[in-house]
Amino acid sequence: MEAAPFACSSCPSSSASFLPSFPVTARSLSSSSSLLFRRNNFRRNCNYYAAKFKSPRNLSVRASGDSVVTLLDYGAGNVRSVRNAIRYLGFDIKDVQTPEDILKADRLIFPGVGAFAAAMDVLNKRGGGNDSNVGIILLLGVYSEKCLKLSIDPFLVSDYHSSFTEFCNDTSIFGTIPLNRNIRLELSCFLGQYIGMAEALCTYIEKDRPFLGICLGLQLLFESSEENGPVNGLGLIPGVVGRFDSSNGYRVPHIGWNALQIKTDSEILDDIGNHHVYFVHSYRAMPSDVNKEWVSSTCNYGVDFIASVRRGNVHAVQFHPEKSGDVGLSILRRFLYPKSTIMTKPTEGKASKLAKRVIACLDVRTNDEGDLVVTKGDQYDVREHTKENEVRNLGKPVELAGQYYKDGADEVTFLNITGFRDFPLGDLPMLQVLRYTSENVFVPLTVGGGIRDFTDANGRHYTSLEVASEYFRSGADKISIGSDAVYAAEEYLRTGVKTGKSSLEQISRVYGNQAVVVSIDPRRVYLKNPNDVEFKAVRLTKSGPNGEEYAWYQCTLFVNKVNGGREGRPIGAYELAKAVEELGAGEILLNCIDCDGQGKGFDIDLIKLISDAVNIPVIASSGAGATDHFSEVFMKTSASAALAAGIFHRKEVPLQSVKEHLSKEGIEVRI
Repeated sequence: MEAAPFACSSCPSSSASFLPSFPVTARSLSSSSSLLFRRNNFRRNCNYYAAKFKSPRNLSVRASGDSVVTLLDYGAGNVRSVRNAIRYLGFDIKDVQTPEDILKADRLIFPGVGAFAAAMDVLNKRGGGNDSNVGIILLLGVYSEKCLKLSIDPFLVSDYHSSFTEFCNDTSIFGTIPLNRNIRLELSCFLGQYIGMAEALCTYIEKDRPFLGICLGLQLLFESSEENGPVNGLGLIPGVVGRFDSSNGYRVPHIGWNALQIKTDSEILDDIGNHHVYFVHSYRAMPSDVNKEWVSSTCNYGVDFIASVRRGNVHAVQFHPEKSGDVGLSILRRFLYPKSTIMTKPTEGKASKLAKRVIACLDVRTNDEGDLVVTKGDQYDVREHTKENEVRNLGKPVELAGQYYKDGADEVTFLNITGFRDFPLGDLPMLQVLRYTSENVFVPLTVGGGIRDFTDANGRHYTSLEVASEYFRSGADKISIGSDAVYAAEEYLRTGVKTGKSSLEQISRVYGNQAVVVSIDPRRVYLKNPNDVEFKAVRLTKSGPNGEEYAWYQCTLFVNKVNGGREGRPIGAYELAKAVEELGAGEILLNCIDCDGQGKGFDIDLIKLISDAVNIPVIASSGAGATDHFSEVFMKTSASAALAAGIFHRKEVPLQSVKEHLSKEGIEVRI
């Protein structure tokens, strides 16, 4: 059966490139009387175009080479990883600067990250035109007469879009000279250059040109989204993008490595059906009778949602191939080399559902010589107990991150624990670590430390959003906020008002809550009676030092040389977790000062308390010393991931051993 033609509901049905210059006098462009051209002048112009463009083949002008990928980057989130993956596979990159760049592309990748509405605003932004509406003046007499009859001012841009589209569709106006699709967009491009990215993207896809949309790049192909909406999409695929339902016990965002169910011949997904790929999103499109011919794979997360689509040379995936390790690189390779018979197949996998994640954490700081090193604390004390009292040095961050990627780490987290705290945007060594790491590590990277507003020595103020943006541009997929989140939560609980000004709220609004992790650092405060405090207390599985049966978990902040570097705050971990979820956090990194560096296991009481309280993923941290500790935390709590540092750095417990142990215990992991 022949596939139905592509159609874009948000832009004129069209396909073309840009026109050469057309002879027009200055007077004809500036005089208001030129609006009423005589009909014979208009027909002469149409005859010119009809003769100029007899064949659609004359309309395509390509500038890209065989080894060039055109990248549509609209400036949100971490696109560096996509760039690195493309270069890793041997291709150069041409960035889209104008709509014409899209139309000229040999292969186009659209890695969408962030909010649906913000992306559509960028795509709908017009080209280089202005309010003079040169195009309307050139089209002309008949259109002007039609505008006057409809009481439309042809010089108003807002009226131009709807009236010009309707005018072009009414081919009877032109008598024997049809204004076909190709000429229509040629005119639209030239006439004031009002074509936007959306029109060019629809045109490119209508022509069945090689296209790969990633994450939001898939969602935007649908008719609309409920995210801060409804918001209209490109309308190429029937269906509405909606939010996951967290009421059924599934945590939102959907973060982690999940399995695919391949539905049709997907081409780029060949041989990866039994492998996990990395998802991070809160919204999804659902398969239905009206879009089933598009769907090439689905994924289950409470419901079966669309994981990928394909029609001809047009592909889009909800997951992130650039963050899916060797499997993801295989997918990108198949898109970039569609005719190649030499493909490296991923090793056999056993994926069936969402996997529990094992995360390698690197605490990074400068040592006393000024070198950036990976260290590890003992209850947050990172100095050796020697005469020199030097910073504990466990390796170089880029090299260790690369090794953990090879060992199978599902994510790598960098915590910039002390260095450059007073000037985070000038933290060039940490930014360089991210840039170098992302060149060869194709799993998610999180960075924390110094994500806050600040004023530099020259008096220039930077917002936390600007700081986070610099980290994202340098290769981070997620940022971790600590102290700032505590202050924001305290203020929110005190006033009940979401100001929108906190770093947590600003960053999640622009980049999405899936990009924001809140790091909580509590310590136990033992109680004989849970009613002794206003904060949520928990009954302990192991009594305190004086036989106490209860404890509450007091949140702390880093304060240099005060109480061992930590200051207790009047807020509990339970209250903080609930508050930051409401303020826009997408994930919680849950540490425990009492367990840090002890190697006796995670604080199960704390992790169960928090993971049962929120509907966002929780990462268990602090205390791992054996493989059994990982299976224990996954079996006894609802944690989505477990993080460790020292045992990996010191090779006491290899990361691969943890994965093998979990698999033997029947816990789904990515192998």
